[in-house]
Amino acid sequence: MNADVAADLKALATMLTGIEAVVDIGRLREEVAALEDEAGRPDLWDDGEHAQQVNSRLAYRQGDLRRITGLRQRLDDVEVLYELAEAEDDRSTRAEADTELTELREEISALEVRTLLSGEYDERDALMTIRSEAGGIDAADFAEMLMRMYLRWAERHGYPTEVYDTSFAEEAGLKSATFAVRTPYAYGTLSVEQGTHRLVRISPFDNQGRRQTSFAGVEVLPVTETTDHIDIPDNDLRIDVFRSSGPGGQSVNTTDSAVRMTHLPTGIVVSCQNEKSQIQNRAAALRVLQSRLLDRKRQEEQAELDALKGEGSSWGNQMRSYVLHPYQMVKDLRTDYEVGNPSAVLDGEIDGLLEAGIRWRKQQVAPAAR
Repeated sequence: MNADVAADLKALATMLTGIEAVVDIGRLREEVAALEDEAGRPDLWDDGEHAQQVNSRLAYRQGDLRRITGLRQRLDDVEVLYELAEAEDDRSTRAEADTELTELREEISALEVRTLLSGEYDERDALMTIRSEAGGIDAADFAEMLMRMYLRWAERHGYPTEVYDTSFAEEAGLKSATFAVRTPYAYGTLSVEQGTHRLVRISPFDNQGRRQTSFAGVEVLPVTETTDHIDIPDNDLRIDVFRSSGPGGQSVNTTDSAVRMTHLPTGIVVSCQNEKSQIQNRAAALRVLQSRLLDRKRQEEQAELDALKGEGSSWGNQMRSYVLHPYQMVKDLRTDYEVGNPSAVLDGEIDGLLEAGIRWRKQQVAPAAR
């Protein structure tokens, strides 16, 4: 066997062994078995939300287990394939083995990124809010492009999403939108997207065809769970109801079903208008508010730690540029990771950017830990 191939196989085997150790295959098998038992309970669906969480986590953990064990088997198989190609001097078998090795390298590297998600809330679902910033109608259009990008990314991976609120701009695009991505580790994965995104292009809204720069902000929060103990007294809330605006389906725009919730002690305001009933919108708005309060609490705790250390923790705000003119490129300003196909990125192909961001963040945290 070629020495370079042998070295590649050995390196991938070592990487996969490290992943198996971090994930703890034995514990993962036990967790899958426990979730299977819980999913089979006859009273599971007495609590629909809990049942969905159990089934979602079970499917995700089963996928993890199949993925890791499958990669180990494929790694063993590709070694045999190389030996067969060498023994029979078969170029087509060698080409098949080379292709499989390339795919294994990419998949094991992507899986290794998951092991870097070890933050307190990284396993949670993600709550994302996108807001148009400077740039007028182009910024509103860009905010809608970003929302579509994240929803397409989730769709590509089979992750459920739930849109809570969309505030449409007058001419085109969005003022803001809030939605959840429902899959384990969604927060840990998507939290690297937080910050200001910049778009440079020839504006489709400028009749003189001038180049415009516009900005949109992305906020990513962990979805709260019952263990977070985010209690909100009723007298701390002001709740207003109104009629939904913008595109809507049956009964969405015909009643005062939309809810705006103001947390009086902090001034935080959230709204939800995408469900049909006021009760559903009120429950969704409360979930969003709880996530915002959880994040506020976390930021206050982090600020206290930073004050004790005598140092700040900001990584900067503007984090990515999407350039459509005069050249085509998406560049992450923190990692220097570049993609030469903005259309693919805006269609949801952002895994490379996410992985680079996760690795970069781990590198930033490591020196601070020391």
